[in-house]
Formats: sequence, structure tokens, C-alpha cells
Amino acid sequence: MTVTVRALHTEDTAGVEGFAHVRRIALPFLLFTPEAIAYDIAHAHPDAHFRALVAEEDGEVIGTAQTAVVHDSPEPGQGFVNVYVHPERTGRGAGSLLVRTAEQHLAAAGVTKSLAWVLDAPANRAFAEHHGYRSSRSAHFLRLDLANGTLPPLPDPPPGVELRTGADFAADPRPLFALDAETMSDEPSDVSYEFTDYEAWLREYWQHPLFSPELTSVAVVDGRPAAFSAARTDGATRYGTAMTGTARDFRGRGLAKLAKNDSLHRARAAGYTEAVTGNDAGNGPMIAINKWFGYEICATEVRHVRELT
Repeated sequence: MTVTVRALHTEDTAGVEGFAHVRRIALPFLLFTPEAIAYDIAHAHPDAHFRALVAEEDGEVIGTAQTAVVHDSPEPGQGFVNVYVHPERTGRGAGSLLVRTAEQHLAAAGVTKSLAWVLDAPANRAFAEHHGYRSSRSAHFLRLDLANGTLPPLPDPPPGVELRTGADFAADPRPLFALDAETMSDEPSDVSYEFTDYEAWLREYWQHPLFSPELTSVAVVDGRPAAFSAARTDGATRYGTAMTGTARDFRGRGLAKLAKNDSLHRARAAGYTEAVTGNDAGNGPMIAINKWFGYEICATEVRHVRELT
């Protein structure tokens, strides 16, 4: 059968569902729903030139890719392509066709450096190297059994600290935007980010269908959000931590751990049975915190880089 690649559109219900199906199988430690994928396509920033691609064989979606310009970085000319093929449909050329199509799209948008996450397995790394990508930093996926595991007890907040939920900021999320922007800028990465567009943050993060303001926990000190743990869910059984961080002025006081513990306890009480998260391999403090909660590393991915010119 011939493999073809095409761009995915929000009204393509079957294609969106096929994309979500492949991603859930290829990346079982991340949250994917058809609603979230359609939302990403519809609400991506125009400067990102975002595209979701599907590779099909005889009408079946067997491969997927997300590709975009990294528009919110001070370093111009960067883009990414993340390709995942159904594990039982490899060897048909879908991955190569997706990479080639994505790189052509990036080059047309002025990208000169392509970044790609690749699962840390010999076949996947060989595929990336075959296409001219060199390995860079690593990151871990972690999983926690909320249904059967034992969470640390939830202590009372220290004096002067109040635990609130993200939903408490629904009328004005801007203080959480400022906190997210500050912590993201300090996150270990080979790409620098600058969150300066509040309206884009609202669309891409706060209003995202996976985001749960009710399960997001915020440690507030003197009326100011000092630390937070942002929650995402699939609306069924799986809960994920999108970001946990502390403002620079409040670090070293255990506030991020407090916020994450609160969020985990409330997620379990809400009926979620599995928690997932991710950490840069160089982020030792956050890895230690997650292991303290009982998370276990379940997979590793490696960033790969290729110069397109």
C-alpha cells in the first residue's frame, strides 16, 4: 500500500481521532484527546505556523507529526518536528515522509534549525541520525499510580502561606501568567522562551481543554502567587502535571512541593487513578521531588537537532 501525508484540519473528525489514537499508543505517558488536538490546530499562534500532519495507509492513520516555528524564543530561526508512528506500522516509510514534509514546511517559514524529540530506543535514535539529526539533551517521563500508591501526608501550609486553586484566579489569571513566565524562563532547556503575550497564553494554556484550573494548586504569600503546580487531565482517569515552579523570591521554602502535593491529593479525591509528568534529565531537584512523591521513570526521550541550511 502507498503511504501518503497530509495536513490535519479541525473538521476532519476521523483524522483527528486517528492522530489521538496513534499518539496514545506511541506515547502512553502523555495526555492526548481528539478535542485537545483539534484545539491545538485551531488556536495555535499565527507566528508558529503550526501544522499537525498524518501519514495514512489505505485510509488508516499510521503516523503523526507536529511541526511549528518556535516563535516565543529570543533566538530566531528555530522550529520543531515531533514524529511518532504506530509501533505496529513502522518500516513503511511513514516516518521519513513525515519528516521530509515537516522540514519543507519549516524551511518555507524561515526555520534554519530543526529540533525533534525522539524516544530513547536504538531504532528511534538511528532513525533520527539517518535523517541528519544529532543528539542533544534528554528528558524523562514519569508515572505515579494514584489509585494504589501512597501519597505523602498533606501538611498544613506554613504561617503566611495560603493554598488556593487555579479556579480562584478565573476572573484575572494574569498573576498566574506572570508566575508561569518567570518559572518557564528558568526551566532547563536547549531552547530559551520568553512568555510576553498574555492573550496567547490564555488561548494556548489557560483555555486549553486539557487544563484543569480546579486541580491546579497555587501557594499564595501575602496575596501574591509564589508557587504553583499546573494540572491537566484527560477528563477520565489520567492526570498530568504541566508545570511546577516557584517564583525566584520564594525558592528554598518547599512551596512547589506543597502545591504539587495539594494538587495530587485533590486529583486522587476526584477519581483520577494515574498521574504522569516529565522532567528534563538535568533538573535534579524536580526529579528528586517527584521521586519523593512516588513517581517512577517510565521512559526517556532525547532532543535531536539538525541545521536545515
